[in-house]
Amino acid sequence: MKNVSIVGVGRMGANMARRLRDQGFHVCAVFDAHRAAAEALAAELACAAPATLAETAAPAEAIVTVVTDDAAQRAVFFGADNLLAAGPGKLFLNCATISPAVHVEIEAAARNAGCASLEACMASSIPQARDGTLYLMCGGEPEVFERARPLLAALGSTVRFVGAAGRAAQVKALVNMVMNINTAALAEGLGLADALGLDLTMVREIFGGTGANSRVLATDGEDMQNREHSCYFSAAHAAKDSGIALELAREAGLNLPLAAATKAQFDRLVAAGHGGLDKSGVAELTFKGRG
Repeated sequence: MKNVSIVGVGRMGANMARRLRDQGFHVCAVFDAHRAAAEALAAELACAAPATLAETAAPAEAIVTVVTDDAAQRAVFFGADNLLAAGPGKLFLNCATISPAVHVEIEAAARNAGCASLEACMASSIPQARDGTLYLMCGGEPEVFERARPLLAALGSTVRFVGAAGRAAQVKALVNMVMNINTAALAEGLGLADALGLDLTMVREIFGGTGANSRVLATDGEDMQNREHSCYFSAAHAAKDSGIALELAREAGLNLPLAAATKAQFDRLVAAGHGGLDKSGVAELTFKGRG
């Protein structure tokens, strides 16, 4: 399985394509709704940038999709121009954070078309995509997971098989829900510390040695303090992913007030036109005088 095409070449997808090229895979073709992005990456990798999804999938044994949301994922599989039109035998590795039900829907459609589909949800960011240290949670048929192992091993340093289609997406939604809550909570803690006139570097150091510690403290704490919100995981994606988790909670009959309050914060940031900021940008809503 050396011939691979990539659909969705934003910063994550483009870095995954570069990583696969470096690991000896032949990146046949790249596709993106933004043609300029696909054409620029195709020139860099010396591969094709076809105008259609069917042409993108045709030369590849495996197609990696890295799109933005449910609508985009459905479009590439069920639109007038779609990946399944390339014919049977393809393996689809779907890496976007989308609703679990969409992964289930796509797996069934791929099977009916004589293809295979595996969800490979990523709990990592842009640098990990480039250096092949993604944390991948996979859902689907065990035999499809085994078939995809060479591809998964090239992309991730941790690869977990979670269960049937949709299960990995459920876990990914929970991961991002808790991460987003931690991010919003850290923003409030540092915002209050700042309002009290405390030294934020000292506060972050104390947080790091106590029960206030978290992975988010390491990745976002200094950025919140310095108002450095270059995007690795956007506020818009945080709002979307918290929404996926809340929908799962609604279906399960659970009330999750912290998750709901967190989504409301990220929705505020998006509504203010700052959805492209990193999730650390939620601190702009909690520090006095920032707004």
